[in-house]
Amino acid sequence: MSIAPTAELATAAVFARWIAPRPSLVVMQPDTFCNMDCAAYCYLPQRKRRNRMPVAVAQAVAASLTSLGPDEFGQRQIVEVCWHGGEPLAVGVEAMTELLAPFEPLRAAGLIHHSVQTNATLINDDWCDLFQHYSFSVGVSIDGPADLNARRTDRAGRPAHDRIMGGIGRLRQRGIEFSVIAVVGTDGIGRAEDLLDFLAGLGATQIGFNIEEFEGSNAGDQPRPAEARGFWTAAIAWSTAHPGVRIRELDRLGGYLGTIRAGERAVWEAHSFDPLPTIAFNGDVILLSPELAGIRDEHYGDFVAGNVLEQDLGSIVARAWQLPYVTEFIDGLAACRATCGFFDFCRGATAGNRYFENGTFASTETNYCRVSRQELVNALIDTTRKEEP
Repeated sequence: MSIAPTAELATAAVFARWIAPRPSLVVMQPDTFCNMDCAAYCYLPQRKRRNRMPVAVAQAVAASLTSLGPDEFGQRQIVEVCWHGGEPLAVGVEAMTELLAPFEPLRAAGLIHHSVQTNATLINDDWCDLFQHYSFSVGVSIDGPADLNARRTDRAGRPAHDRIMGGIGRLRQRGIEFSVIAVVGTDGIGRAEDLLDFLAGLGATQIGFNIEEFEGSNAGDQPRPAEARGFWTAAIAWSTAHPGVRIRELDRLGGYLGTIRAGERAVWEAHSFDPLPTIAFNGDVILLSPELAGIRDEHYGDFVAGNVLEQDLGSIVARAWQLPYVTEFIDGLAACRATCGFFDFCRGATAGNRYFENGTFASTETNYCRVSRQELVNALIDTTRKEEP
C-alpha cells in the first residue's frame, strides 16, 4: 500500500479542515437553456442552448447520495437537491418528473428535500401539482416592482414582469409557499424600503438580496460600499418595524450574534464550507460555486472535478484537494482569516466572487465581501450606536 508524500497528506488535512466531507446542498442543472434573456446581468454562459440532462445523470446522483451514509456521529444529514438552470422549468413537467423519479426512495426516507429557483414565468397548474406532490421548496427570482424588474426580459427584449407576477399569483392561489431573491443593482440600492414593501406584499416566506455581483458573463456596474451600507441600514430599520418578515441576510447575522451570545463561538468557528457540488446537465461536477459551471479558463481549465457517470459524488469530493482551484480557495480562506476583521462573521469570500473579481481563488477581499457582508455589519453597528442613550 503506497503512502502519499507528507506534503500531500498536509494538503488533504487542510482541505478536511475547511471543506465538509458531505454536501448539504447539491445543485442540479436539468437544462442549460433559459426561456428569458436577462442579458444586462445574467451570469449563465449557455442560457441560449438546449442541453437537457439525461435520466442516467439523475440516477447516478441519487445513487451517490444513497451511498454517502451517516456522518461521524452516526447521523444521516438531509441533503437539499436544488434544481437550478438555466431556467429549470424550461425542461418541462414530463422531463422533470423523469429526473425526480430516481430520488423518490431517498425522499420517502426523509433523506433529501427538493427545491427550485425559478423566474416563475412558466408556472402553471401542472407545475404546481408537481411542486406539491414532491414537496418542493420554491424560490422565485424577482427584483422588485416593474421599474426595478425591467432587466428581466424575454428573448424579444420585452419585460417579463407581468408573467413573473402571474406565476407568483398561481403559487398563491394554490397555497404554495415561496421565497424570493432580488438582485439589487445601482437602480435599486437606494430604494430598500420600496423593495421590501413590494416583496413583502407578495407574501413570500423569506426575502433574500443579492447585491449585484461581477461574475460569469455579467460585467456591469456594481453598487458601491457606501451605497450598500445605506441599503442595509434602511433594511434593518424596515425589519424592526416589520418583525414578522424574514430577511435572509439579517437572519444570518442574527444567527451569528445569537451563537456568540450563547457562548458557542466554537460552534460557529467550526463551520466548514459545503463542497456545493453542481451537477451539470452531462454529469460533470463543479465544486464550490454554481457560477463556475460552463466556464473555461486558460489557467484552471473547465473547473470539472469529475463526472457522476464515472465516479460517485463522495469520491469526487474526497479527492477535491488535488484540484488547483480548490487548494487556492483554501489558501484564500486562510489569508482571510489572518488579515480580515470581518472573518469571524463572514467566514471568507465565496469562491466564484474571488475568481470573477480578482482572477484567482487565492485572493481575499472582494466587492461582494464589502457590499454583502462588511457593510451589513457596519450598518448594524451604526444602527446600534444611534439607539444608544
